[in-house]
Amino acid sequence: MAKYTHLIFDERLKIQALLLESISFRQIARELHKDPSTISKEIRNHLRFVKIGSHGKVFNDCLYAKECAAQHLCQDKNCRAYCKYCNVHKCRIKCPDYKGYICAKLSNPPYVCNGCKTKTKCTLEKRLYDAKSAQAEYETVLSQSRKGIQLTEQEALRLDAIISPLLRKGQSLHHICIHNRDTIMQNERTLYTWMDLGIFSARNIDMPRKVRMGFRNPLKQGYLVDLKCREARTYDDYLVFLAENPDILISEMDSVEGTKGGKVLLTIHFKTPKLMLAFIRDANTSQSVIDIFDYLEKIWGLEAFQRMFPVLLSDNGSEFSNPYRIETNAQGLSRTRVFYCKPRAPYQRGPGENNHAFLRRIIPKGTSMDGLTQADIDLMMSHINSYSRKDLGNKSPYEVFAALYGEELLTALGAKKIPPADITLRPTLLKK
Repeated sequence: MAKYTHLIFDERLKIQALLLESISFRQIARELHKDPSTISKEIRNHLRFVKIGSHGKVFNDCLYAKECAAQHLCQDKNCRAYCKYCNVHKCRIKCPDYKGYICAKLSNPPYVCNGCKTKTKCTLEKRLYDAKSAQAEYETVLSQSRKGIQLTEQEALRLDAIISPLLRKGQSLHHICIHNRDTIMQNERTLYTWMDLGIFSARNIDMPRKVRMGFRNPLKQGYLVDLKCREARTYDDYLVFLAENPDILISEMDSVEGTKGGKVLLTIHFKTPKLMLAFIRDANTSQSVIDIFDYLEKIWGLEAFQRMFPVLLSDNGSEFSNPYRIETNAQGLSRTRVFYCKPRAPYQRGPGENNHAFLRRIIPKGTSMDGLTQADIDLMMSHINSYSRKDLGNKSPYEVFAALYGEELLTALGAKKIPPADITLRPTLLKK
């Protein structure tokens, strides 16, 4: 029996094929020379939840679906179908008697519907094991486990509360570690690394000796908070939240690099008016993102901030891996909600990605941004946001945003309306 070895793709294909034949975990384990618990864990860790019906029947997971005779829950008089067969108006959700039901067979091995004989007649939610999806999830987890630093948000905040105030008093990190060993419980070298990655609110400039040291090559690995920070913040959670709040303002945040290791932009794209804000940062760290949202709250005030950023949609970059501090201000007050797209799915933030095309007209990919200031970025974004868009009725994002939310919010950030004839979307705009 092979121990302590990971399953490979061919073995996962074998599991999928044997599940179709309703082979038991013990028999599958014997075929693959694995322990039965390995097969059980593999299947439970890579379940796919699919809400589909069967041949000629729509998805319906209501406990009372078979005997239900309800009609016109959608209040559409032209609809003649029974509500249990309707997949247009989602009537089952509106029904006061709706009660979700999960097949009792799924609570026991094999936990999936792959080999179920009634699968083609069942309208309940299916749980499936797919070798290709399982391999992709395995590779994603393996890749994430090999990069960055695994640190929970709570632990980062606890250490910051101890270390940062003492650093600002002029104490060295070495001195702090010696006299707070029992409360810090971390290696000194590790804390220096975390300082470089911007995890703490104090900066390298707060350490006297660090200021006198020469330049060192930046670390290639990014800061990665414990992946549990994404719990209740997935793209599926985002879709549920939107269904409950259909008219809410959505903002998409992303990073735009110049050259590797150089300055980087944080972009915030308002989905409805198509207006984009951009802020330059010295490094692509989670703390630099938090600093920008703290700055926006300071400039606009908490009430305006909450109104403009009820929802933030992000990719899975390490710079967005401290969602708690983006969602909560320094006083512990909630100010926004953060959700994450699925890995390798930039299309889920399509409008923001498309708007980057305007930005790349002025700063082509691979161009260093080290010589740019925030004033340069404000000028660039003023030109981009003043550019008329056909899908906005030939209005500019600046005009639509100002009409919906007030021009004073833009003025506070240094944005201005550029006359149409003066708009420049070429690299010459930032040439000094």
